[in-house]
Amino acid sequence: MTAVQENQTRNPEHPQRLDLAALAPDVYRAMARFAQAAGQGLEPALVELVKIRASQLNHCAFCLDMHSKDALAGGESVERIVQVGAWAESQHFFTAREVAALELTEAVTVLTDGFVPDDVYERAAARFEPAELAQLIAAIAAINSWNRFAVTTRMVPGHYRPAG
Repeated sequence: MTAVQENQTRNPEHPQRLDLAALAPDVYRAMARFAQAAGQGLEPALVELVKIRASQLNHCAFCLDMHSKDALAGGESVERIVQVGAWAESQHFFTAREVAALELTEAVTVLTDGFVPDDVYERAAARFEPAELAQLIAAIAAINSWNRFAVTTRMVPGHYRPAG
């Protein structure tokens, strides 16, 4: 049984449309390399929070499932994962760097609201060294790309297991 057929069995209401990894393996491998490189030099917990927030905004159930589980496996608390969606109202759960990263994540992810505002960028730039900020922007771009692949192909959540 192919991965798509297996996922269609698991989720008959919204079956997976196609298997990107099998049909475009070079693209999939390039995206995996990009995503891995994008997170380097940043705290793993911060990167997972960014991935969770972007995935919430993009309505990507597959990536929410994956990155919530990865965050938990990395030692993140359930309380902080739950609060990511309301970070602006619950900033006391997060560090100033995490708040700046989450705010930048929203601005970069929801470009339909306009350009990334200068004040949002400046707050992030105040909390991250230039090389870190470049990595953060790349990490946000990477998860947004993964979200678009997963949502478009209807990758089925619920079966991901963190490595290790």
